[in-house]
Amino acid sequence: MSIHPRSPRSAAPSAADSFESRLLRAIPGGAHTYSRGRDQFPANAPQILERGEGAYVYAPDGTRYLDFGMALGAVGIGYAEPEIVEAARKGGALGNGLTRPSVVELEAAERLIDIIDSVDMVKFTKNGSTAVTAAVKLARAHTGRELVARCAQHPFFSYDDWFIGSTPIQRGITRSTISETLLFDYNDAASLERLLESNRGKIAAIVLEPATAVCPATAAGPCRTGPCAGCCSACPCSHRSQGERNFLHEVRDLCDRHGVVMVLDEMITGFRWHLKGAQHLLGVEPDISTFGKAMANGYSVACVAGRRELMQHGSIEFEGTERVFLLSTTHGAEMCGLSAFLATVDFMERHDVCGHMWSWGSDFIAVFNGAADACGIRSRVRAGGPACKPLPMFFEADGSPSFALRTLFMQEMIRNGVLMPQVCVTWRHGATELAAVRAALGATMQVLERAIEAGFDGLLEGPVVKPVFRRVN
Repeated sequence: MSIHPRSPRSAAPSAADSFESRLLRAIPGGAHTYSRGRDQFPANAPQILERGEGAYVYAPDGTRYLDFGMALGAVGIGYAEPEIVEAARKGGALGNGLTRPSVVELEAAERLIDIIDSVDMVKFTKNGSTAVTAAVKLARAHTGRELVARCAQHPFFSYDDWFIGSTPIQRGITRSTISETLLFDYNDAASLERLLESNRGKIAAIVLEPATAVCPATAAGPCRTGPCAGCCSACPCSHRSQGERNFLHEVRDLCDRHGVVMVLDEMITGFRWHLKGAQHLLGVEPDISTFGKAMANGYSVACVAGRRELMQHGSIEFEGTERVFLLSTTHGAEMCGLSAFLATVDFMERHDVCGHMWSWGSDFIAVFNGAADACGIRSRVRAGGPACKPLPMFFEADGSPSFALRTLFMQEMIRNGVLMPQVCVTWRHGATELAAVRAALGATMQVLERAIEAGFDGLLEGPVVKPVFRRVN
């Protein structure tokens, strides 16, 4: 017997129903990723998209937008890149998923091991959340400890409770689970050391990204040479090119000293900073890495990968050893996705995709900040961070983040044909696209200037976007 009577099945959509109302009726939150939800976009954003090609997406009515969301960063070359689509088709035509391991999954595993210096073994899955949670499980199994320390400034590691319980959204999560995840600050090795000392022998894993908008600091402190504090924006990273030890090396040392597993989440930086990952550019080798997003140019491929000593806890050939039930997913080795991964790597090895991302992104940062300077609003609106994934930033007068300015910015960029919830540079963003961005930014910054000077009345068409991690809707 059910506790509550079942809600009546919704009626078939009428011609008057908007796509948004249909989405909200059929899908909790209206999308399968919260960052695609209606509360993350201005009122004039397309409610739904039909297809993507190259650097562009198209609404059902045929409206074309120059896109920089790029499937939440999962597309690094371009939408529907012909040779990658064809590789995926051929992988699917082989049967897509077989009764025993496939040749494709073996080739994909060996290829990733060849590419990433810190990796001896790999297990594929379909999304980043399951990969990072698998890394946490391996760390707990390896150390016999329960606590996890994750970087407070890095926004997302997993939809699983061990991470979500450390955010403001704690409904439905047990108190014991919430208590098992601790926070430390990026570029503050002393805070991490204090955390390890106060929980000596209890922390299994340190989980962090290599960098976001702020890069790992050296003994001299955070980088101050770029357009925004914390990152020089350049490749090679100035800290790495000078051979200096950085924050990631300090994390590595602390992990070794305390017997803690270092987990480096490269979902975003992997296959963007460098084919070998940001860990290669920054000169650090983690115990476990996780990759996803752009590794298969939009196809569903992610992985947990690392040192054999840890990864083999999920093996079955060592008789008499206690088992760790690692990843066991029916579709984790789907041949269409892994064929797309192999084709993506082939494409990236033939073309300097990552080099193009750094170069184009550097031009974007200069154009963005130039447009802000022309309107005299650089103190409130500016771009920085690693140039391969630039970060537009919007501030209130007191220096706190401004969601109103961010909403108005996205609204006006859409009005000028550019969909820019974030900036994910791809191979297919070229000179034509930079020119379009330059024009859109010129018009948009003038509207932001008016809002900064006189307020938002009459400028914003709808509600202000909200942070994903908030306690109430």
